[in-house]
Amino acid sequence: MSEAKFIDYNLKLIEPSFDSLLTDLIIELDYLRKKPLGGSTHPRVFFQLKHIFHTLESIGSARIEGNNTTIAEYIETKLDDTQNASSNIREIQNIEKAMEFIEENIIDYPINKAFLRELHKMIVKDLLPPPNGEGDRTPGEYRKINLKINKSNHLPPDSLLVNDYMDELLDFINKDDSPKYDLLKAAIAHHRFVWVHPFGNGNGRTVRLFTYAMLVKTGFNVNVGRIINPTAVFCSNRNDYYEKLSIADTGTTEGILEWCEYVLKGLKEEIEKIDKLSDYDYLKKEILLPTIAHSLERQYITDVEAKILKRVVEHQVIQASDLKDIFQGKASAEVSRQIRRLIDKKMLMPEVEGGRKYVIRFDNNFLLRGIIKTLDVKGFLPVRD
Repeated sequence: MSEAKFIDYNLKLIEPSFDSLLTDLIIELDYLRKKPLGGSTHPRVFFQLKHIFHTLESIGSARIEGNNTTIAEYIETKLDDTQNASSNIREIQNIEKAMEFIEENIIDYPINKAFLRELHKMIVKDLLPPPNGEGDRTPGEYRKINLKINKSNHLPPDSLLVNDYMDELLDFINKDDSPKYDLLKAAIAHHRFVWVHPFGNGNGRTVRLFTYAMLVKTGFNVNVGRIINPTAVFCSNRNDYYEKLSIADTGTTEGILEWCEYVLKGLKEEIEKIDKLSDYDYLKKEILLPTIAHSLERQYITDVEAKILKRVVEHQVIQASDLKDIFQGKASAEVSRQIRRLIDKKMLMPEVEGGRKYVIRFDNNFLLRGIIKTLDVKGFLPVRD
């Protein structure tokens, strides 16, 4: 690898040619952004999937930076509610909390310096700074030192210039351009952030959350049922990610266009793939029923629990009377007790708070192992163990 050097270039919007693949991707993603995500999957079920994919997103973002925690290891910490987490686990937990922060605040607040500072502080919280950990000596503060990026020919700008470059970047993303440029701006801004490398450490994790925030801000609204995982674009092949960043580092129009095409192509594929889960027939047949079978086979659940859960999955929403044939000869109170046990074990939950109709729950119990296994088999996981 040649010696890293700083190559300055102007931050600006670019215009892909009308007949390019990139233009096609922008049009197709704009359609997905505006398309109402109806689907037949119950919202109480679908939003559990969203939480799972946010967990996977967080694991993937940490893995890009060298965190070797496996999906299985992290899922076990969620099931055991581990209090004394290792630094690797804490790093992933920080990313999950930062994603929640974005969803709770991004619609009402601008993406500005204060927002980025808060994201970065959350990312490095309670982590030792390098070389012993993935924290930062100055959480939430732009770097006051010059640094190099591992395995990169790009040398980030001098620390004295960081504030000006970041002001320029934030002005760029907040400029009132036509919505047709939103996705291009998100891709360009992701690269520019990495190019500036504004923080002493944690830049990769922060920029991927920054990208998530921009996508939600521009209309890929996860709060109405869409799941987006931009990190999945980058973590499926880490070498491709770094290679495309390097091409964009040249600052040429061709290099930036190639980077944008890489980002938007991956994003479109991820959105279309995960949107399939909004079709309940698909979710039931390909994910939920195999999950119950897997959990029974591993003895995470009993035969009776499996029968109840299969019935719930078949109907999507059930009430006590739908289970009477499973408990022939038993009093109604016994059915209610079985339902209560599954609620206590976090395998069922009321369709509405305090209601007497129920849907399956799998986001925080031993069914989660089966869900992850089945999603992996069906090619939904952005990272592989």
